[in-house]
Amino acid sequence: MNKAELVEAMAKQSKLSKADAEKGLNAFVDVVKKELANKKGDRKVQLVGFGTFEVAERKARTGRNPSTGETIKIKASKAPKFKAGKAFKDAVNGAKKK
Repeated sequence: MNKAELVEAMAKQSKLSKADAEKGLNAFVDVVKKELANKKGDRKVQLVGFGTFEVAERKARTGRNPSTGETIKIKASKAPKFKAGKAFKDAVNGAKKK
């Protein structure tokens, strides 16, 4: 599913126009990006039952260039990470509600 298909499905499910659904989706993505890029705070967006978006800190390390075998230095970095919540995992795996 691409963004256009997602917007269409959201519009149909919520009975909003496609334009309003796209505004909602864009707003969600922008808020998550801003919160994870935030220099202070816990840098986490948690949606109970769905999952958690957070930042993973990667330490500097040495690696290898796969084509030459040469050793290279890889800088420390931050990477966005998503961890699915239990209800989301259960839905994907087809678990039935009790």
